[in-house]
Amino acid sequence: MSPSTTLTGRIVDWLRAGYPSGVPRQDYVVLLGLLRRKLTDAEVHEIATAVVGLAQQGEVTTVADVERLINEATLDEPSEADIARVSSHLAAGGWPLADRPF
Repeated sequence: MSPSTTLTGRIVDWLRAGYPSGVPRQDYVVLLGLLRRKLTDAEVHEIATAVVGLAQQGEVTTVADVERLINEATLDEPSEADIARVSSHLAAGGWPLADRPF
């Protein structure tokens, strides 16, 4: 079998190599934790747009706002990488966060 080129294919190949007899039931939760998703470019743009909307209403926008919006969008804890991507997107558009200067 040739190695897969897609992310999903590589993950499945990795799982098959590590668990040739199948994944034991007790390891499911651990594997899901390792396979944490990251925000898509569209999600970064959507969240940044929501933060700008808050700022345009006169609210001071902070990293906590970004974290909350990421959590709402993904139903998962925001990673530092995702927070940085959204913060950078905002700063590039002229909307830096109050507690994260760029």
